[in-house]
Amino acid sequence: MMRRTIRWSGSLLGAGLVWLALPASAGEKLLLSWTNNLLTISGDILPAGKLDVWYLEAFCRPGAARQKWDKTVIPHETKLLSATPHQLSFRTMVEPMVEVSHEVRAGEDEVELRFEFKNHGPETAPIEWFQPACIRVDRFTGCSQSNYTARSFIFTELGLTTLDQTGRTADALYRGGQVYVPTGINLDDANPRPICRDQPTNGLIGCFSADGKMLLATASDRTHELFEGVYVCLHSDPHVGGLPAGGTKIIRAKIYFLQNDLEAMVKRYQKDFAPTERSGRQ
Repeated sequence: MMRRTIRWSGSLLGAGLVWLALPASAGEKLLLSWTNNLLTISGDILPAGKLDVWYLEAFCRPGAARQKWDKTVIPHETKLLSATPHQLSFRTMVEPMVEVSHEVRAGEDEVELRFEFKNHGPETAPIEWFQPACIRVDRFTGCSQSNYTARSFIFTELGLTTLDQTGRTADALYRGGQVYVPTGINLDDANPRPICRDQPTNGLIGCFSADGKMLLATASDRTHELFEGVYVCLHSDPHVGGLPAGGTKIIRAKIYFLQNDLEAMVKRYQKDFAPTERSGRQ
């Protein structure tokens, strides 16, 4: 299969496309709001002025790839504890006795997510991984479910590769979408949608804006999988690896909104995550 791989050297070149790296507006923090499990990020730098994120989506048991989704997801309930225009604080209870305290903080060109898991129960909690943020990128990319993969990317051994040019598969318990699983993760514990033949070489997944001036990217410090969903959405889903009785784990993630400068984006990611990034079973 012929693949389109986009590499960076000043401007972004690939498949006859030239993406111009122009500066985005700066100086004001992004705005946050949340209702009915929908996080809205607003700001002048965003195409259409806002971006929607389903937050939080799911906490998942092991064996997800081979079982019905209702056997994988663990019931949870999220409450908003406090809110300002630039910071939201939550508490999520995951059955039977796991408490997740989490915050969403907005900067000028990023949103940071921080999670603290505490198991108050007497037994290990089987949370293998979770889906904190289903990022809806239709307005950002100007695309639909049928074509947004051409504007979305991960990093493979070939470099930056658009999702439509990865080694895609179609057979899985559920059809549609594509799962990108890093080295060290048991494939039986991955999302029950088709698993790509290409493995990501870092924890970034992202997309380009409709006008080519900006990019959106997301990553966490414990990559379980990167996921192209079925709602014009992108995920960076963190690994938990279970939580022993009385145990605590802290996980961080970010969503970036940057000018179209791939080299700067990778450096930003490496500064934030690469020295401590963990994937695979803990």
